[in-house]
Amino acid sequence: MGGWSIPERVQLHLAMLALQFGYAGFHVVSRAALNMGISKIVFPVYRNIIAFLLLLPFAFFLEKKDRPPLTFSFLVQFFLLAVVGITANQAFYLLGLDHTSPTFASAIQNSVPAITFLMAVILRLEQVRLNRKDGIGKVAGTIFCVAGATVITLYKGPTIYSPVPPLQSANINSIISPVLLSSLGDAKGKNWTLGCIFLIGHCLSWSAWLVLQAPVLKKYPARLSVTSYQCFFGVLQFLVIAAFMERDPNAWLIHTGGELFSVFYAGVVASGIAFAVQIWCIDRGGPVFVAVYQPVQTLVVAIMASVALGEEFYLGGIIGAVLIITGLYLVLWGKNEERKFSLQKAEIQSNADQGNNRTTSHIKPSLAQPLLSQSTENV
Repeated sequence: MGGWSIPERVQLHLAMLALQFGYAGFHVVSRAALNMGISKIVFPVYRNIIAFLLLLPFAFFLEKKDRPPLTFSFLVQFFLLAVVGITANQAFYLLGLDHTSPTFASAIQNSVPAITFLMAVILRLEQVRLNRKDGIGKVAGTIFCVAGATVITLYKGPTIYSPVPPLQSANINSIISPVLLSSLGDAKGKNWTLGCIFLIGHCLSWSAWLVLQAPVLKKYPARLSVTSYQCFFGVLQFLVIAAFMERDPNAWLIHTGGELFSVFYAGVVASGIAFAVQIWCIDRGGPVFVAVYQPVQTLVVAIMASVALGEEFYLGGIIGAVLIITGLYLVLWGKNEERKFSLQKAEIQSNADQGNNRTTSHIKPSLAQPLLSQSTENV
């Protein structure tokens, strides 16, 4: 009836941008929760329980027709995906964040596109041909994304832009700024090297989850159901860990409104909604398409800090943003060129097959040339 619909490619880009904003807020919320004293084991248990309860009814009712029969093999795959993508991923992240800072945690996550790219190539989920422009574009774009996020974090440079009017209220700033900065945390008194090791483990787990999930979704295309199973198994795995490492009953109590908000934000936004959106994007765009948006998160964190805390824009941030946008364009351009090449190849093959079929249909059976049609098809 002439209704206007958003193309799927645009939907994918918008979904990934929204996902990065949600994760950027999650960095701050998680660090604030740790500073409030919440347990690093209890926090992910509640987070995944909320995500599971949120996704379960949608998965049950919306995917009745799409959900294949559940087999023992699928259960094992979901369990292993939960080990990698939930238990190891979230545990390493919280341990690393506790020893470092949200900014550094966001920055080091920009190694995820490169790791995912290599894993996808090794497992032959992504094809890269350096003798073709699409292959060079994807490799160069991944390098640009990582370089841009690194510049934003490590190079400050001169001030390019200051908020006008400046956020100055002596009474407010003297009270709020120290609180906000302490919530962000600078990991004083922590082991920075150990935190880096934990965060590297987090990135490896995340990349492996992105890559390994793609073939599972081909066989079990019910995205919400896959997410729900992973959340369920993640809760069970963390409860087993808690039985050995968190025996204080008081650790399971929510003491403040801030802790409650942190748990709900982590469960609803960073797990429930984010997992479903990410799985849909993996299914439609592939694992590298999802991972290449990761550097945008660092840019979003920088913008959030500027808006919320009145921070200034520096030359390093501008250069980093340009590199990130350039990298995203190169990777997505490379994937688009690869798609065009595949379509052209398929069209040529289809035309060749049709031509062969027409030639075969005009050849009459002959005792003199009984194998002509077969030899023609093989030419």
